Amino acid sequence: MAFKFELVSPERLLVSEEVVSVVIPGSEGEMTVMANHAPVMTTIKPGVVTVKTASGTEERYVVFGGFADILPSGCTLLAESATPVKDIDRADLARRIQEAREDLSDAKSDEHRTKAEQFLGQLTTLEGALLPA
Repeated sequence: MAFKFELVSPERLLVSEEVVSVVIPGSEGEMTVMANHAPVMTTIKPGVVTVKTASGTEERYVVFGGFADILPSGCTLLAESATPVKDIDRADLARRIQEAREDLSDAKSDEHRTKAEQFLGQLTTLEGALLPA
């Protein structure tokens, strides 16, 4: 059974179609969304969104934070930034990692340091999964 999925970034609407399932990188772990999913809202960590379309194809997108609103009739993912995996730019990812390292070194409190460490860890894991050496 298909449901409506939309992936939106500030720059554009990347996906708006009927899909069979979506795997999203929720802040508490990956979750698979299917038709008639219980209503939930979750924050998104940097990672890969995998979309299985109603036609049977699979599409993958890299997201850098945001949140997802999941209803039985559909799912909307509002990403801080999103791009198809095939279009990922190694230099952009390296720049984001460098900025995260700078945020970590500039952290003034334990709370800020912990958040910066988590974000840097997520980015380096993403880099390893997407861009093997």
